[in-house]
Amino acid sequence: MMRDLERFLAGARWFGGKGREFQVTGVRRAGVLPALDVPGLETAPGVAIDLVEVTYGSSGNGEGGEDTADTELYQVPLAFHTTPQERLSHAFVGSWDDPDFGDSHAYDAVHDRDAMALWLHAFSREASGRGDHSQSLAFHRLEGHEIDLTVHSTLFSGEQSNSSVAFGEDSLMKVFRKVTPGVNPDIQVHDVLTRAGSDHVAALYGWLDTVDEASDAVIQLALLQQFLRTASDGWELALASVRNLFTETDLHADEVGGDFAGEATRLGVALAETHATLAHEFPVEHIDPAAPGGPGPAMRRRLAEAASAVPDLAPYADRLAAIHDALAARGTLEVQRIHADLHLGQTLRTVRGWKLVDFEGEPARPLAERLLPDSVWRDVAGMLRSFDYAAAVVERSMLKNDDEPPELRAARASEWTARNRSAFLDAYAEAGQVPVDRVALAAYEADKAVYECLYEARNRPSWLPIPLTALRRLVR
Repeated sequence: MMRDLERFLAGARWFGGKGREFQVTGVRRAGVLPALDVPGLETAPGVAIDLVEVTYGSSGNGEGGEDTADTELYQVPLAFHTTPQERLSHAFVGSWDDPDFGDSHAYDAVHDRDAMALWLHAFSREASGRGDHSQSLAFHRLEGHEIDLTVHSTLFSGEQSNSSVAFGEDSLMKVFRKVTPGVNPDIQVHDVLTRAGSDHVAALYGWLDTVDEASDAVIQLALLQQFLRTASDGWELALASVRNLFTETDLHADEVGGDFAGEATRLGVALAETHATLAHEFPVEHIDPAAPGGPGPAMRRRLAEAASAVPDLAPYADRLAAIHDALAARGTLEVQRIHADLHLGQTLRTVRGWKLVDFEGEPARPLAERLLPDSVWRDVAGMLRSFDYAAAVVERSMLKNDDEPPELRAARASEWTARNRSAFLDAYAEAGQVPVDRVALAAYEADKAVYECLYEARNRPSWLPIPLTALRRLVR
């Protein structure tokens, strides 16, 4: 079983340990889904949720240079069948004598429509008051939406860190893969914004959690929310706008039919209104940005780590440190709950306006940090950097296939970026009735660009010039 799970994890798209040596060092069963009478399902599979502990090899990063090892916990929902299922061969995990289901063939349950039907009916039973709380799995439901039980599931293929399953055109379930004891901010924030009647998120319908025996803390496993079937991805819309500009070589950004500034304006309003709702529903604090653990020292630490790994950052390090020091020297900084990982890829354009998605925060940060309040200017800076990336990515993709001089192409990309940054920022400030905090915004944008330099150097070295160009602008 352990070897089967190791093989399965190594090939899973959402597994965060790719490229590292690891072992499965523990498996504990969070619970078994109740056997329900599902219309049209003659023989339901056994469905269980296992929490798989992964331990990585020694890293040699401990104090004094001694070897250390770190662990992560992954959720693996399993569908158990007594006979092999050819339709699920791509999702095969292994065969073993399971303590709950006996000799079985185990498959990744999110690929199994029969298994997903049991999940959906379990949510529905909770809404009707027939949920079985004697089980270690607890399904929670918000009032106001009746789940459509006549539809089947469809697994999204593009997910990177979680698994999302659509149920017809009615609802969407996100299954968290890497889990940590404690409240998941995606559920927490969606719950608060849904109850507050926010127009800028997909409505939360419910969630699934369990109590971890090892820590006696809740582990939140999945959320069920409104499926925005007709929504368009904000990143793809922005890319289309840039491409449209580049095909009209004699027009400016405000003259082409695909001008994005109107959408950038509406997006700025949506973010300002979301921040206002979060400020009303969660505590707002005033902190010393220079205090230990505050944003000033944290930015300086991230800059030092990135500069040691990315030599191209060295020429900007002193001037970037000065930007971070200006934030630390300001005295106080207002912080609240925010999105914390905002970019165009975390937005959806619907017929009713912009929606913000994925309130988990930066996946690489520990859960305790992702639950902390932060400045709204972090979200604003993230979106500004995303506008810059959209123009730069399209510019780079077209350079080899176009006769337009590179200098002119770069100028047109900069024009698109500046127009949409300005539209977004002006709309945010006006809708939020706040002046733009130039000191904080510069510090958070620099911090984001430093993170991008480290990411690109490790994953896409050819893209490193994109954030480096931004840093040159920021330190001028």
